[in-house]
Amino acid sequence: MAWREEAKKRAVLEAVKHVKDDFVIGLGSGSTAAYVIQEIGKKIRREGLRILGVPTSHQAIMTAVHYGVPLTTLDEHPEPDLAIDGADQVDRELNLIKGGGGALTREKIVASAAKQFVIVADETKLVERLGTNHPVPVEVLPFALPTVLAKMRELGGKPFLREGKGKVGPMVTDNGNFVVDVDFGPIRALKELDLQLKSIPGVIETGLFVGMANVIYLGKPDGVLRIVRK
Repeated sequence: MAWREEAKKRAVLEAVKHVKDDFVIGLGSGSTAAYVIQEIGKKIRREGLRILGVPTSHQAIMTAVHYGVPLTTLDEHPEPDLAIDGADQVDRELNLIKGGGGALTREKIVASAAKQFVIVADETKLVERLGTNHPVPVEVLPFALPTVLAKMRELGGKPFLREGKGKVGPMVTDNGNFVVDVDFGPIRALKELDLQLKSIPGVIETGLFVGMANVIYLGKPDGVLRIVRK
């Protein structure tokens, strides 16, 4: 799998072609999104573009500052022209599972507000059915954790509270909440499951991004696969 990082970088180069002068861009979180922010910074310096970024996490803020991407907020620009982000799983209908980095709520808010939502990944993230060998991340209010876990089990899921890395105890999101990774196996009814999970009191948001992406760029060992919403 040594080819994957270079493949993602090739896909990123295709994705940032959507970036135009005077754009406000939603900046995703995670390693792939960091490549995107780096390339946007290069375009700003090389082409003299006037770009503003809306960050979805503290990580995105720090990455944008490092690469010279000026920042703004949804308060100032509630409808970004574009959002570019990575994904943990994608299908051919451009549905996604996101949230491996824990920023799923802010990522979904920014993506839903943007006029166009572009995803970058490598081809190993493409599956026939979301949820195959991959859990669904769900952001949960800490106070509601015991009852939320019970309701998730009633829905047929196997929930696991995500542990922090480099710290003792649960991982805490930028919003001060917990993330529960729920294994449902291959998911047949994405919209229905998303609604069922969000109807549980204490669930903030899910990592199911259904019908939101407009274009997906998947890096391959020998090129980039482009999937466009019909």
